[in-house]
Amino acid sequence: MDIISQLQEQVNTIAALAFNTFGTLQRDAPPVRLSPNYPEPPPANPTEDATNVAEQPKQMSAAFVKAAKQFDALVAALPLSDGGEEAQLKRIAELQAENDAVGQELQKQLEAAEKELKQVQELFNQATDNCLNLKKPE
Repeated sequence: MDIISQLQEQVNTIAALAFNTFGTLQRDAPPVRLSPNYPEPPPANPTEDATNVAEQPKQMSAAFVKAAKQFDALVAALPLSDGGEEAQLKRIAELQAENDAVGQELQKQLEAAEKELKQVQELFNQATDNCLNLKKPE
C-alpha cells in the first residue's frame, strides 16, 4: 500500500476512534445537575462496573494518541520534495503544458471521430433508404 493510502487509512482510523470515544463518553458519563432549578439527577446505575467506566477514557485516549503518533510517523515518511517550491512550480508548469498538448490531441481525435460517425450515419441512412425503396417482386 502506498504512503498516501496509508495516510488516508490512518485518518479514517483516527476519525473512527474519535467518534467512538465521544459516543462512549457521552453514553457512560454520570448525570450532572445543570442548575439548582433542576431536580437531582438519578443515581448512577449500580450494575455497571465502576472500574471499567473509569478505565475506558484512559484506554480510549491511549488508542487515540497511538493513532496520532502513527499518523505523524507516516507524514514523516513522506518523501521530501527536491529543489523546493520553485522546482515544484516549474514541474507543475511542465505537467500543465503536457496536459494541454495531450488535451489538444484528444480534441483533434474527438473531432475526427465525430466526423467519421457522421459519415457512417449518412451511409447507414442511404443504405436504409435504398432498402426501403426497393420494389418487391410481383
